[in-house]
Amino acid sequence: MDRKIELIRSKRRTLAIQVTSDGRVVVRAPIRYPVSEINRFIGEKADWIDKHLEAVKHLEKAEPISKQEVKYLVTKAKRVIPPKVEYYAKLIGVDYGTITIRMQKSRWGSCSAKGNLNFNCLLMKTPDEVIDYVVVHELCHRKEMNHSPRFWAEVEKILPDYKKRKSWLKANSYLF
Repeated sequence: MDRKIELIRSKRRTLAIQVTSDGRVVVRAPIRYPVSEINRFIGEKADWIDKHLEAVKHLEKAEPISKQEVKYLVTKAKRVIPPKVEYYAKLIGVDYGTITIRMQKSRWGSCSAKGNLNFNCLLMKTPDEVIDYVVVHELCHRKEMNHSPRFWAEVEKILPDYKKRKSWLKANSYLF
């Protein structure tokens, strides 16, 4: 790989790698993580990096999403997502605030400390079980505002196969 890789060190606990929509490769690492281990990690992820860089090239050639398509997806999401939120909130035993649907570049959903939920209209281009996963994920933040083992246990109570759904989203998110 003859590509420049950007390294960002922070107080995080794990290594992560990202290929941005503009084709940059960013590695995030804990502050004192050894460079040799970071390089080994990058080597292990070389095929993944290449696959995602290739996808970025294809996306650059693809037509950008039109304002009309965004409006259509937002309208559809406003019809599809709130009933799912209501259904899963009862199962999980949580309440929630307002539901907002909009086009977002980097997030599928979010949950504020006040319980307001945001969802990306591009979810309408994913399989139904993936939409359910994102809804459940955000609602479980009403119990745990983090991604601790307790949080994932809450998600698993509702969706025992959540890992499969999460993997699909991770593997295919570059398509959207």
